[in-house]
Amino acid sequence: MSESTREFKNPVLNWIEYRLPIFSFIDDSVGTKYPSPRNLSYWWNFGSLAGVVLVVMIGTGIWLAMNYTPHVSMAFDSVERIMRDVNYGWLIRYVHMNGGTMFFIAVYIHIFRGLYYGSYKAPRELLWIIGLFIFMAMMATAFVGYVLPWGQMSFWGATVITNLFSVIPFFGDAIVEWLWGGFSVDNPTLNRFYSFHYVLPFIIFALVFLHLWALHVHKSNNPLGVDIKGDEDTIPFHPYYTAKDAYGLGVFLIVFMGFTFFAPNFFAEAENYIEANPLVTPAEIVPEWYFLPFYAILRAVPDNFIDIWGILPVIVSAKAAGVILMFASIFVLALMPWLDTSKVRSARFRPIYKQVFWIFVLDCIVLGYIGANPPEGHFLIIGRIATAYYFFHLVILIPLLGKFEKTRPVPESISAAVTAAGSEEERK
Repeated sequence: MSESTREFKNPVLNWIEYRLPIFSFIDDSVGTKYPSPRNLSYWWNFGSLAGVVLVVMIGTGIWLAMNYTPHVSMAFDSVERIMRDVNYGWLIRYVHMNGGTMFFIAVYIHIFRGLYYGSYKAPRELLWIIGLFIFMAMMATAFVGYVLPWGQMSFWGATVITNLFSVIPFFGDAIVEWLWGGFSVDNPTLNRFYSFHYVLPFIIFALVFLHLWALHVHKSNNPLGVDIKGDEDTIPFHPYYTAKDAYGLGVFLIVFMGFTFFAPNFFAEAENYIEANPLVTPAEIVPEWYFLPFYAILRAVPDNFIDIWGILPVIVSAKAAGVILMFASIFVLALMPWLDTSKVRSARFRPIYKQVFWIFVLDCIVLGYIGANPPEGHFLIIGRIATAYYFFHLVILIPLLGKFEKTRPVPESISAAVTAAGSEEERK
């Protein structure tokens, strides 16, 4: 790397820049030298918001780790001690608890925004896939973290979810025993999950770095879904988008702190405020809300599920089929750059896709609602229909739309869209 030629008014900054060109790197990455599409909306705020929450979660998590005891006889009481006796412990824990919810809200909106505007299309396929790895790492972190308070839902959630790995042929039982550290969920399990929960956020941080690196290669997508044609299509990231992100962060923090101070247990399960008891099973084992759509898919599969891999049908247990579909519901999203055959990125110019997108969003909400209810009666039927539509939408409907949908004319460039002709074309 060549030495920086950037000059600053402050001699101290010049001294540092000559030896370590960090300020020019920041300026080139998120400053006045970084060109961004000039038409980004507030929907693009949620990526940076997720990054801010990640830093908050790591900071509060490190602080909580200083006061938490990962032992089955002391974990529950150590959390209560944090809440009652440690200075501002209640605040740090509530920020951490609700921060997980805010993190998933920001990421879910970020993902759906990417689906709506076609941000997964070439040349951003790897950017999209790395984002999904971040999402899966978040889910793993949230799951092992949910076990740490050692309440009833923590214990039984760990028991149910880790048992799912037993469906893996030949190695399933060995994997479950390794996760448990024995033959049941006990102290070794809690210690392992504590270690995972501490390490995984730093893995997420590394993946975010790769995500941003990939983003800076081809720049952000934009609401029109057209490539940048020249300087007239861009504006500096700073001060325009730093100001926009700061405003979005202010609104986001109002919501975040509103839950933290006035409804800190809004997303919590009451059962988890009862210490874990292996001899008493809760009436309903319900995961956190951000897992509910996948939990509904897991439970939607009937017994004797027929899975045709080859010439002959293979009979698979409901448990195994549910696990397969649950993981497939995430992995299929990684194939979106190839499943979506349309040459147009943005839903603004795809009238049919725009409508079915909102049907898909509604379907995911329905799956979340079904996941929060027992798998019986009409809940089970609706869950199976919603699961079937989820895969139908991604695997069948999206590829067909790309081939047969009649799209509207796309502007030649971002700047052309704000001219009189471009504006008139977009209004049609």
